[in-house]
Amino acid sequence: MIKPYINTIKMTYKNPLMKLALPLFGIFLLMMPQQSEAQQREVLDKIVAVVNDQIILKSDVDAQLAEFLSQRSDISYSDEMWYDVLENIIDNNVLYEQAKIDSIVVSEDEVNRAMDRRIRQLVSQVGSEEALEEVLGQSLIQIRSEFRDRFRRDIMVQRVRERKMRGIRITRPEVQEFFDAIPAQELPPIPETVELSHIVKIAPAGQEAEQMARQKAEALRDSILTHGADFEELARRHSDGPGASRGGLLPMMPLSDLVSEYAAAASALEPGGISEVVRTRAGFHVIRLNRRSGDQIETSQILIQVQEDQVDEAFATERLEAIRDSVLTHGKSFADMARRHSEDPNTAPTGGRLLDSQTGQRRLVVDELDPGLYRAIVNLDEVGEITEPIRYTVGSGQNRQVAFRIIRLNNRIPEHIANMEQDFDIIRNFALQEKQLEAMNRWLSELRDEIFIEYRIDSPYASAN
Repeated sequence: MIKPYINTIKMTYKNPLMKLALPLFGIFLLMMPQQSEAQQREVLDKIVAVVNDQIILKSDVDAQLAEFLSQRSDISYSDEMWYDVLENIIDNNVLYEQAKIDSIVVSEDEVNRAMDRRIRQLVSQVGSEEALEEVLGQSLIQIRSEFRDRFRRDIMVQRVRERKMRGIRITRPEVQEFFDAIPAQELPPIPETVELSHIVKIAPAGQEAEQMARQKAEALRDSILTHGADFEELARRHSDGPGASRGGLLPMMPLSDLVSEYAAAASALEPGGISEVVRTRAGFHVIRLNRRSGDQIETSQILIQVQEDQVDEAFATERLEAIRDSVLTHGKSFADMARRHSEDPNTAPTGGRLLDSQTGQRRLVVDELDPGLYRAIVNLDEVGEITEPIRYTVGSGQNRQVAFRIIRLNNRIPEHIANMEQDFDIIRNFALQEKQLEAMNRWLSELRDEIFIEYRIDSPYASAN
């Protein structure tokens, strides 16, 4: 068990825990077949296993394996791997049954945040929300509705895992034992890493751009109410928002899925009513309420965005230059200034500290930094150095905003052979993960004995269960 873990450090510096633990909500692109593909699936698909009343389809296994292989160019398909993925799905279903027994509750807010994170990742891969909608053949709102229960289920499963592993601790002697068991000639090189923090300032819209966007939205609203213009036609011609090609239609969805300003304005309307111009972070909206059912509404919108190239960049850069001077010249704490002034909600509470999005580690592999961040810090040599303000983009799609940031080098560790002195935290994490994995496997084996599992295909694991 040790060598594969330490080799993973060498290859990817990523977390290998839970073998092929792929979240179901990580496979949007592979689980959204076109109509002809869906028809073929009805004919060709088959049930490969059942856990209580949950069925597992061959296509589910195929999709998760394809997603895994798409992320790992160093691994090729094998039948053994296919069955490993099947077993992983069975394990997830077993844990879901346990989550129901434990009465685990997941709030709408938690589901929304998880969906937002995954959609942001996908948007970053394809370039824009519009491009993602085109690839998936559905609007993001429809995708949210379709996958909401799947997200909730996966969060419940993750919560069960976390509860089980939370009580597992590891001592320093155990970490030392884990490390000592690795032959010296197999100790891998740890790549060059850095620890960084940043402070972000969003460039506010210039007064002229803000005024022009509002005036356009108000003129379009007046055309509808005073001159009888067709809402759908104006949306198709002028809206910058999702659903513009469908006349601005946003399908039936919970109020909790909408930003608060939009939800408040829409919910105050009677069916057929047109709102005042509403300002949100996305821009200026003219909203029509189409129908309501409980706490769900169907609306149409015309969204006019404030032009990105008409923002007050000088305001943001001047604020950052003042903050930078306070740190370098007057001895202010960068972390304290980040908590007080940074407009990045994800990093401000931790003093602006940048973390690896997959592992949560502070040490970032230099060769894996995104190009913009790499260029920004490549010339920072001394700990404590801070860049000049650098142009930056926050958000995505219709929520994209121009911003600037300053970045501080907190630490730089050159490439070296893994050792306990420099890499204790990394080695401890892998040692703990192995201990947790062994405990989780024992517990899953016990749960499998208590839950009905039926294989509908020949499996090398079936006889063991």
